[in-house]
Amino acid sequence: MIRVTFCGVRGSTPSPGADFLRYGGNTSCLALSDGDGPPRLLLDAGTGLMAVTPLLAGRPFDGTVLLSHLHWDHTHGLPFFAGGGMPGARLHLRLPEQGVPAEDLLARAFSPPHFPVLPHQLGAGWSFDTIDEGEHSFEGFTVRALEIPHKGGRMFGYRVSRGEASLAYLTDHSPISLGPGPDGLGERHAAALELAHDVDVLIHDAQHRASQFPEVAYLGHASPEYAVALAREAGARSLMLFHHAPTRTDDEIDEILAELATDGLPVRAACEGLVLDLPEA
Repeated sequence: MIRVTFCGVRGSTPSPGADFLRYGGNTSCLALSDGDGPPRLLLDAGTGLMAVTPLLAGRPFDGTVLLSHLHWDHTHGLPFFAGGGMPGARLHLRLPEQGVPAEDLLARAFSPPHFPVLPHQLGAGWSFDTIDEGEHSFEGFTVRALEIPHKGGRMFGYRVSRGEASLAYLTDHSPISLGPGPDGLGERHAAALELAHDVDVLIHDAQHRASQFPEVAYLGHASPEYAVALAREAGARSLMLFHHAPTRTDDEIDEILAELATDGLPVRAACEGLVLDLPEA
């Protein structure tokens, strides 16, 4: 099985305030474990990463952090991850290959004068490396990494499986970059379809509404409507809308869910603290 804990679900910037309490205001981070044990594989490291430390039950983190890309809202939790800074912690950080050493890429954000410390100073047990497209093994999970269209730097979508359980993680996906697709929502391209094929749950970017395009196309991202179309075409068994716009209130997320016509496809909106045990009953 795979236990997925949603620690941060917001996009672009954290969203504090009363209007964002039910779904949460921290940015992207998923914690994966093989059951009741502590999480060993983390997908992205936004401000939601701070919520991983309580899941460790006082123990130091021992595992891998897999970044989809390097935008701030997917990395800003790293210096504040208490579980990764404990004595005895082991944190292997991996990010998409871009022709530059991983720590040098991270140092563009984490170094003076922009930040007081360098990446290697974040923890004694930390290491940094890159990965390329293909199949990998991390912490007992099989991970397939494929590049997906994205604005501003190479980005991977991930398919994670263990036993009979599987999920696809496509955040910050910009399918409109490849063209309008069959319905103007964006291309259902080969990488997205491969990652999402028959998964238990597709966790997908839903930052912009379809009605906002083409005006917001230059920002990247996808729409809830595209996510539904992709999930159906790929045969995903359920869909989780993710990377909510920072100004989208709880009530507005509820309205989106009510408006989507899904014809039997279970569609939910990710919220902080939600735990999924895959495969779901």
